Amino acid sequence: MQSILSVLLEEALPRVLMISLLIGAGVGLATLAVEYGLVTVIARVGRYLTEPANLPPEVGTAVLTNTVSVTAGYGMLAEFREDGLLDDRATLIAVVINTFFGFLQHLFTYYGPVLVPILGLQVGLRYVGARAGISLAISLVGLLAGSVLLRGSEYDRGVVEPETPDADVRTHREKIRTAGESTLERLRSIVPRLTIVYSLVFVALARSERILDGIAAVGIDDPGMLLEPVAGLLGLPGAAVPVILVSLVDPTTGAITVAPLIGDVLTPDEAVITLLVGSLVSLTIGTVKRSIPFQFGIWGAKFGTKVIVVNVCLKAAFILVAIGVFLA
Repeated sequence: MQSILSVLLEEALPRVLMISLLIGAGVGLATLAVEYGLVTVIARVGRYLTEPANLPPEVGTAVLTNTVSVTAGYGMLAEFREDGLLDDRATLIAVVINTFFGFLQHLFTYYGPVLVPILGLQVGLRYVGARAGISLAISLVGLLAGSVLLRGSEYDRGVVEPETPDADVRTHREKIRTAGESTLERLRSIVPRLTIVYSLVFVALARSERILDGIAAVGIDDPGMLLEPVAGLLGLPGAAVPVILVSLVDPTTGAITVAPLIGDVLTPDEAVITLLVGSLVSLTIGTVKRSIPFQFGIWGAKFGTKVIVVNVCLKAAFILVAIGVFLA
């Protein structure tokens, strides 16, 4: 068992530092984009996303940034909310719209180069296509929600535009210094929350064997027993249960586990359904390990909870829809 100090230094601290750097990059880029008027330029492309959702065009910059870095995109949204451009409802809708564009980043960094080679072209493309459809559906829900719930909304765009023409005569050094000061101020409010929440989560996960002991104490020695009825309900063979259990901890290992079973034990559709069920079950671990620390760190506990609930509910709903499509 790792000591608490080693958990904090080896797991929590590197994660906090990496996310802090990415958030800092996002906030810094957002501020520089404002200082140099780039928000208006990029927003001309993003407006095709923001206009149907009744969001200010500047939000399109944050949405498109998700294709490069989800953390940086969230950092931009946090900056817009902090400045008063977005209220809570508009921010939630922008977060939902972000989903598909965040997926695009993972498509080129994880799904394409990692999962497709592991699963093979046939199953890999089906699974990745399913994940793309889930993400796209969630983003479309965000666009629809914005078109209805934000109708008639007005935004104070002055908070992201230079107040006077005199701002244009500032030197590059002055503009960069302003962006740096804004970034540091934002990080001072975020990093302490990130550090506290990530530390608590990783220490809890390091002591997870106590949770298993507690489960065993109530007579459940094999957690797979809980998943067997689910697999049976979906018509999956018993071999799918270990894959789902492994996916609960690590999706990549789940894909590696299911790959040898394709063709002999599981059909391609059954393999995709198994991975989708694994991703549905793993929402719990993912929320505790990643979403809670990340969202609480950026938004604080109150608004962060709203973001987590909306994200988890939409993901769960559309994963179930995707499972239903493959079962049909």
